Amino acid sequence: MDAQPLSNAIQIHADHRTSTQSRLWLGFLASTLSAAVGRNGYYIASAWTVVAAGYGGAGVATLLATVSLVEFVVSPLAGLAADRFDRQRLNIAADLGRFAVLLTTACTLLYLDTFLTLCVSAALFSICDRVALTASQAMIPLMTQAAELASTSSTVFFTMQSGSLGAALLAGSLLGGRSPALTFMVLALLFLVSAGSLSWMRPGRLPQGVRTAKGLLPNMDRHQLRLFAAYALLYGSAVLVTVIGSSFVLEEQQGTAADFGYLEAAWSAGSVIGAAVLVRLTRAISGPILHLMLLASTALALMSLITLWAPWTLIVFATLGFLYNLGRVSIEVTLQSRMPDNVLGRAKGVMHSLAVALGLVIFSIAGVIGESVCPSTIFFGFGVVLLISIPALSIGIAQRKDEP
Repeated sequence: MDAQPLSNAIQIHADHRTSTQSRLWLGFLASTLSAAVGRNGYYIASAWTVVAAGYGGAGVATLLATVSLVEFVVSPLAGLAADRFDRQRLNIAADLGRFAVLLTTACTLLYLDTFLTLCVSAALFSICDRVALTASQAMIPLMTQAAELASTSSTVFFTMQSGSLGAALLAGSLLGGRSPALTFMVLALLFLVSAGSLSWMRPGRLPQGVRTAKGLLPNMDRHQLRLFAAYALLYGSAVLVTVIGSSFVLEEQQGTAADFGYLEAAWSAGSVIGAAVLVRLTRAISGPILHLMLLASTALALMSLITLWAPWTLIVFATLGFLYNLGRVSIEVTLQSRMPDNVLGRAKGVMHSLAVALGLVIFSIAGVIGESVCPSTIFFGFGVVLLISIPALSIGIAQRKDEP
């Protein structure tokens, strides 16, 4: 007589748990998508507004340098905050900060100098943005089981990359013949949507120890440092494409603005595919081996640009986007599976800070030699650097296999 009521109680509990997980997941994906459209739309609109105001490529370069310097300093601090405070509430606070920055930017552009306004805006936005991204990505292991970490992360990054494509379409339509202030106001609303989606989620239960994180830097062994180095090198390849991609198309390839748009679209399309195929590859290849293969493939793709012309170069840039995002997601999954949750935020912060440091070095070198050396030669040189780095990184893998 008691078996049926007990069975019903178990079923009700299971249904409630499934409903709660679905609510968490849907809220998180909605937040991820709206924030991705907002943040990428912000950077597109900022670069366009700087150029339209007459400051040219040098103005955009200064804007990117400002963002990179702020991220370099803030990333470890954002990681510490993600380990010490509730990540969901921290993400909501950062979204509201991004909303406030964009709304203030829109109002200020009507009265003050465009370039100074956007440089200050980019610095403030980067602080909130880095906190939001670190907290958001550190929430992923809290919402899934270890066995599903790869598929969950792949879905999240696929959503982010889809948001990037949406941002290009939205920003392009908003900027055409309209005031930049209106564009920033519309983009600001997306961060309200993101904060609302996170608020709709029921607060997750923080693992024990997250609130007791101590120290700015987590304890790291050589295997984690190898992982950070692989991430930095892949990040560097993306920075290189961002910094000299336009010069490669417009000057060396004698292309047009439309051709550069095709390049950006090819990179984004490759990135979307890269995020989607991670799960299949991780079942067949271990993470460390996959990272080395991706670095080698990226090196060969970069080096091939010295001999190719459009439309073959579009295939190469699509391949580079594919390799970058596949490697980025794979490294994130590896880090999430190896690092304790109470240091995950700081580990992500340090990893990104090191990557940005390499990006700043690349940015500086490209700025110094960019006028005297062809962009394809710079691509080729960085490809050689990647190939040289692979044997050094493979030592860590060999040593790990020898360990009992």
